[in-house]
Amino acid sequence: MKLNWNYIKAFALLVLVVFLYSFSVKRHAKRSIKSVEVNFSNGENLYVTENAVNKLLIVNSDSLKNVSKEILVLNKLESLLDKHEMIEDAEVYLSVDGTLGTQITQRKPIARVAGKKHYYIDARGKKMPLSTNYSARVPWVANISEKEIEEIYPLLKKIEEDEFLTKHVTSINHLQNGNYQLKLRTLNFDVHFGKITALTKKIDNFKAFYKKAHIDKKLDAYKSVNLQFENQVVCTKK
Repeated sequence: MKLNWNYIKAFALLVLVVFLYSFSVKRHAKRSIKSVEVNFSNGENLYVTENAVNKLLIVNSDSLKNVSKEILVLNKLESLLDKHEMIEDAEVYLSVDGTLGTQITQRKPIARVAGKKHYYIDARGKKMPLSTNYSARVPWVANISEKEIEEIYPLLKKIEEDEFLTKHVTSINHLQNGNYQLKLRTLNFDVHFGKITALTKKIDNFKAFYKKAHIDKKLDAYKSVNLQFENQVVCTKK
């Protein structure tokens, strides 16, 4: 019987690959943690600190040095971090050199709600507690309930994404008639926005008004600007 050396070579190569993989996994599992590295994907650690992350992991740089990689359950650590009220997403990984790394994406506030208990509204339209580490410079919102967050969120998102609005809008007041009123940073007039409808049209109308009034040097001549009507801007002079 003639031996097929190609099959024998292939089988031997497969055995070798399996052996090396098993050896690598076993050796990798026995290595101890040498350091902890915390990274923030969206800027500085404003709302949750590196120390807070380490506490959530229930480890620190000293205690980790003797912890075997095989007893770390990375998915459980990620789940633990994801439950933190200031964290939007967390990834935990273990590098070949023994570094336990975490990649933290913090929640981003886009408005601060004033009331008996202040809180933020984040970039996903969810209620977010205030941070003891940092106070975000975002517009204030008055006279809304938690049930009305969903209603005002599209306007807040527009403001957060628009450089012009971010620069000028400092607060939003929910009026008793269900309309909304905007307060501006340097301009001494109120903007009556109306309902949260036709956002793009109303914002474009306001920008067009602002541009013309700025060119004519008449921004200080008005006490209110009404955007409730989609096809026009109604201004009241002082």
